[in-house]
Parts: sequence; structure tokens; C-alpha cells
Amino acid sequence: MAELPRPLDPRWLTLRSATPARIGLARAGSAVTTSELLAFQRAHAEARDAVHDRLDVAPLLVGLAAQGLASVALASAAGERHTYLLRPDLGRRLDDTSRERLSTLPRGHDLVFVLADGLSARALMRHALPLLGAVLPSFRSHAWRVGPTAVVEQGRVAIGDEIGAVLDAVLVAMLIGERPGLSAPDSLGVYLTWAPKPGRSDAERNCLSNIRPDGMAYAEAAQRLFHLATEARRRKLTGVALKDETMPTLPSGDGD
Repeated sequence: MAELPRPLDPRWLTLRSATPARIGLARAGSAVTTSELLAFQRAHAEARDAVHDRLDVAPLLVGLAAQGLASVALASAAGERHTYLLRPDLGRRLDDTSRERLSTLPRGHDLVFVLADGLSARALMRHALPLLGAVLPSFRSHAWRVGPTAVVEQGRVAIGDEIGAVLDAVLVAMLIGERPGLSAPDSLGVYLTWAPKPGRSDAERNCLSNIRPDGMAYAEAAQRLFHLATEARRRKLTGVALKDETMPTLPSGDGD
């Protein structure tokens, strides 16, 4: 006779309500219950699908125009998804056509945004435009010269260095889909780089991670990004020497 699932300790239920991590899983005998196993398999399938999703560029270009941003569609040297996954180096540089297209655009900007699919195109599709909508008013109210936004297919973080160098940008903010996890197949990251040029290392960037409604909220990410960009321009650097000193506002408790 099969063993019935054991009820969870109420203390586990309290902890599970505070995190999407798989803790305190219900068990039947020496294994997790069927419902927990199926939930894990579904999350794993969603993460795998996110890696292979194709970026739909057209809606992003329309959304950028609605926010008053000029834009340009580009592609990396990887060409297609299979090559992109096998050859990370090709995802870090533009193809010849994109390089020529980029070279015709105006140069000299305080900030250029680059949007790339990375390892989760759905993250970019869902969160890039809301994040830009939250942060652009701050840059505009402080008279930042924001250049044309590049939307890149099959792009990795370092491709922003080449784009920033061609456009002679002081700073590049790369919005990119992060590697999917079992609780977050649509997590967006932002990488900020001072004086971008090919060869910049990850230690020379600042990163905001897990931007999504169930992670770092758009308003908080916008606040942190504007603070980092302002300090980067003032101190002329990004990376390990630039710390995020923002203090996001947290909801007050009943006892306050």
C-alpha cells in the first residue's frame, strides 16, 4: 500500500510564504509528492524554453518610439540561436551589417541603452519597456543626453561595449535577459559600464539583477540605476570601485 503524503510542519509553511525557493517540500515516503515533482518539471521546462525563445524586435521598437526614444535593430555575429549558445564569443560582437548601420548614427551621448535577449528573450520583452518608463523621467529632468537605443538579437553583455564605443557614449546601460532559474525564467539584468570599449571586464561594470515584479521592482531598479549612473559620471568609473549606496523605501510595519 502506498504511503500517504505527510502533512507539512506549520513552521515550513511560514518560511515558504517568504520565498519562491523550493524549501519544505511535501514528501511521500522517501520521495517528494507527485505534485511537487510535476511543479519542478514544469519550472525546468519553462527555464529551458526561455533560453530558446526568439526575441520579437518589432514590438520593442514600437514601445521605444512611444517613449520618445530613437532606436536601431542590430544583431550579433552569432547569427542564430544554436550558434549563439555554442559560441559566446560571437554574441559579444556585432555582425558587419549592424556595425555599418550603427556607424551612420549620431555620436556623442551621455548614456546609451542597449536591449539584448541574452539567455531569456521573454525577460526583455516583459520588463525592458516598463523599466525604461520608470527611469527615463529622471535622466530627462537632469538634462542627460540619451542616445539612440540599440535592440540586439543574440547579444551578450559585452556587445554593449562595442555599441557604446561606436556611438561615443560616456555610459552604456545594457538591459539583458538573465540565465533562467527554476523560480525565475524571466529575470532582467542591467549592466552599467563607464567609457565602454571592447575589452572591458565584468569587474568594470555595475549590475542590477532579478528585475521583475516578483524580484526587484521597476521603481527600485530605476532609482538604483539613476543613482549609479549619476555617481559613475561624477567619479568617471563603474565596477568594483562604485558601490550602490541607495536605500530603497520599505513599507513600514504596524509597530512603527
